[in-house]
Amino acid sequence: MMTVLLQRRISGHGRRSGSLAKRWPRVKERPEIAVDWSGLIAQIALRGDREAFRRLFEFFAPRVKGYLLRTGSSEAEAEEIAQETMIALWRKADRFDPATSGAVAWIYTIARNLRIDAVRRGRRAKRMLQDIEAEYRPEPVESTETTHGRSQEAAHVEAALQRLPVQQSEIIRLSFLEERPHSEIAALLGIPLGTVKSRVRLAMNRLRELLDDLK
Repeated sequence: MMTVLLQRRISGHGRRSGSLAKRWPRVKERPEIAVDWSGLIAQIALRGDREAFRRLFEFFAPRVKGYLLRTGSSEAEAEEIAQETMIALWRKADRFDPATSGAVAWIYTIARNLRIDAVRRGRRAKRMLQDIEAEYRPEPVESTETTHGRSQEAAHVEAALQRLPVQQSEIIRLSFLEERPHSEIAALLGIPLGTVKSRVRLAMNRLRELLDDLK
């Protein structure tokens, strides 16, 4: 019920046009003197006193919004956070302890924390959007010439592998095409690790020579 009341006070969009000044309480040039804000919060906590809330709302809502605007919030964001601040005051009035902080400091702390949360949500949403855009960004289309060049290179490599001795061709396929570690190749072929490294080196040298011949 109180949420509806606040929404009508703070964001009465769509029902009638008018300046923000008509939708928000005006900030009085001279604030009320000797108001017991802590006592009003206590009345809300004890018996849900709506008159106490009205007085708190009319005084603090426009000031919280002004504070948010001064600290970088947009008009819409300032209205929303100010509304959330007053809703939090209503809901958390029983948590207010005048022995640890004054009413004004408590209310502005709520507003500051809500603004920090909003900034964090905005950053997370931006990062998520960037991740989604990156995930669904189409891969660059290769030209026909590039595709043909890649196919020709692959054909040359395959032809060169076929011209290698069986031992060298086998070790190149295991090491580079299947990406097996040298230790696994040694166990698979039943040869020492040093022999595997030597064969890989010799096979690569011979493969380069064959590829040069095919160009």
